[in-house]
Parts: sequence; structure tokens; C-alpha cells
Amino acid sequence: MHNAVVEQIISVFNQRGSENYGIEPVTQLEHAIQSAELAKHSGAASSLIVAALLHDIGHILGNRPLPDAQSKNYDDKHETSAYGWLREHFGQRVADPVRLHVAAKRYLCTVEPSYCDQLSPTSLKSFHDQGGVMSAEEKAAFEKEAYFEEALRLRRWDDAAKDPDAEIPAIEEFADLLLEVMSGKSKP
Repeated sequence: MHNAVVEQIISVFNQRGSENYGIEPVTQLEHAIQSAELAKHSGAASSLIVAALLHDIGHILGNRPLPDAQSKNYDDKHETSAYGWLREHFGQRVADPVRLHVAAKRYLCTVEPSYCDQLSPTSLKSFHDQGGVMSAEEKAAFEKEAYFEEALRLRRWDDAAKDPDAEIPAIEEFADLLLEVMSGKSKP
């Protein structure tokens, strides 16, 4: 492999991937890989599969502890904390859907109120901590984002990727895909 960024991603997942976010039934690593697998099985572009894999890396990239109780504020701004790093190494096709995936949850709960009913307890709590239902101005601004549709797809995989019994491949199996997207050879 011998790519510092890919090695950093694998290392951070190996070091902190066993951590839980709130009371989710899966670890950070399980959630990331399940999200990527859902994207892959839906026929998503390579860049969107990588976005699905890395959408929550802002939680574990660095030394901040994850919120671990429902009484804590879950709005740790993880969607923006790794944005610059993701954009530098993977470009906007990966970084922008990641940046927008929290707004996508708020959007879906705004335009499809029943969407909130399918959120896990932790995701529902973070929805409220992250601002809840969007205002008309927020909704309009979100709809103008270049990666609006990709963010909605990513959000749906994010919310579905919480199966504690799912079989998942090792994080190392994503190394070639990460390299492909970094090199700009991914399909648009």
C-alpha cells in the first residue's frame, strides 16, 4: 500500500474504530464499513462509496472523546471537522457529501416527517442537538448545494448501517478503492 493517507485511515479505524457513538448498536468501524457496503451494493460511484466509508471519520480523527451518554450534546461538528482534510486528499466529490450528511438528516426529517421515526435513539438525539427541523431558508440553501443528491443518498445509507449482526470485510480491503479515488481515477 505505502500511501500515508490510506495508512492513516486504516490506523485511525484500527485504533478508534471499536468506539461507540452514544448508544448505537455498532462501533465506528462497523458503521463505516456497513455504510460503504450499502453504497457499493447500490451501484454508487467510487467517490460516494469512499464518502460513505469516511462520513463519520471526524468523530475519530483526533483525540476528542465520543459522546457516550444520551444526556450529552451530540453535536460535535464531525461533519465539518474533517472536511478540509477530506477535500485535500479526496476532493469535493468525497468531502462535500460528508460535509452535508448531517444537514441531509435534518432535511429529510423536514420534508419527510416520518423519516424521523426510523432514526436510532442516538441519531434522533443528535438530530435535535444539530438543529432539528430546517427553516425554509436552510432547506432552500441545502437544495442549492452541488452535492445535495449525493448527501441524501449517503444519509440513507448512514441510517441503515447499524446492524450489529452484519458481516463486514476488514478496513484494509478498502485500501485500493481509497487509492483509486485519491488518484482521481474514480468514476464520476
